[in-house]
Amino acid sequence: MEYLKIFAPATVANVSCGFDSLGFAVDTIGDEMTFTKTTEKGVKITNITGANLTYDVDKNAASAVVKKMLIEAKADFGIELTIHKGFSPGSGLGSSAASAGGAAFGTNQLLGNIYSELELTKFAMFGEEVACGTPIADNVSAAIYGGFVLVRSYNPLEIIKLPVPKELRVVAIHPQIEVKTKDARDVLPTEITLKDAVTQWANVGGLIAGLYADNYELISNSLVDIIVEPVRKTLIPHFDDVKNTALKAGALGAGISGSGPTIFALCKGDKIAEEVYKSIQESYKNTGIDFEMFISKVNPNGMKILN
Repeated sequence: MEYLKIFAPATVANVSCGFDSLGFAVDTIGDEMTFTKTTEKGVKITNITGANLTYDVDKNAASAVVKKMLIEAKADFGIELTIHKGFSPGSGLGSSAASAGGAAFGTNQLLGNIYSELELTKFAMFGEEVACGTPIADNVSAAIYGGFVLVRSYNPLEIIKLPVPKELRVVAIHPQIEVKTKDARDVLPTEITLKDAVTQWANVGGLIAGLYADNYELISNSLVDIIVEPVRKTLIPHFDDVKNTALKAGALGAGISGSGPTIFALCKGDKIAEEVYKSIQESYKNTGIDFEMFISKVNPNGMKILN
């Protein structure tokens, strides 16, 4: 293989109760990336569209991953890389994870698929560290594995792919404001009560059980975050209005995607998803804040080869 074009999906992380441990891939939006083998070793970014990102190969999440993989694999070739961002950095939808995960997946294809999904996740986590300063795994593992994932352990890294009920849909609204990850981290509590911890653990267990059992009521009852959402929602204008509107329209639950500002709602079936979409759209249009929205299935496969 000398050339490859891929789709790298956007992702929703945390999924209400699963802070830094749960995530899922979406089907509707993502990045497109191309990888071309070159006789000259190393990596070069030849074009970036859709966002203003650095061409510095050591500071761009995608090229940093490609460079690391080529060195570790002792590759006798280089790669020219193009990136088209299909959604905004800083949206809370795993923009750097799509770049880093896509880079790991695409490079592995040109290397002859020598690395496992777990190993690709580790490479992509390096890209996250380059982009954000922290080697987090929830977004990148969701993009690479597809579907829902649980980061069960970081040391050693263990990723568990979870089942996805067939009728599960996601509606998301991205207010056109910026929430810096550092700011979203800074508001987090440093201590929580045992009572709150037990409640949160139970919700994570309930959500996972609901996914395995196709139990939408259990999924709905478990999509509750009593630790992170209460402090982070203050960074997102009209969050409570959006969440309450989604729930009234029939959503199973709603919460903050990643560190925000995107707000997601999980729904059962296309009809309810469309009602939730329309209701959120109607409730937000008079806020004076520009926004984008989408409806999507949960992407079961993650990365996709386009040609």
